[in-house]
Amino acid sequence: MNEQEFWSIIHLLDWEEAGDDDAVLQPAAEALSKRSIAEIQAFEDILSRKLHALDTRAHAQSIGTDAYINDDEFFSADAFLYARCVVVANGRGLYEMVLSDPAKFPQDLEFESLLSLAYAAFELKTGEECRGFETSVSYETFSNRTGWNQ
Repeated sequence: MNEQEFWSIIHLLDWEEAGDDDAVLQPAAEALSKRSIAEIQAFEDILSRKLHALDTRAHAQSIGTDAYINDDEFFSADAFLYARCVVVANGRGLYEMVLSDPAKFPQDLEFESLLSLAYAAFELKTGEECRGFETSVSYETFSNRTGWNQ
């Protein structure tokens, strides 16, 4: 799976079903499930890399009400991860814009369900629950040490 194929799967998210995350994911999960298991794994790796790239102090300071202030103030690592999911889920254009300009980060939105897309595709393909994927980087908040040290 390459970048173009990754973004074509993301483009299949059905935002007309907003409010029902499973329905939003369904067309993308179905399309991804038609790929090989290796390609589903590759999709998850690309997703991880996209989320990791957005895991920076500057981006965390730009997410709205729950933005990072400093190390002494409460900051939800999960809320920031789910906010980064919004950026990726809304496509390549928004992703590239926000990656280059953290001030463009959508405010006070989250889409945690994006994290389950490859897992849903795996389950559709195999009929079995996915036990996890190996990825080249972690998407967990604070894993991009370079991005937090700037």
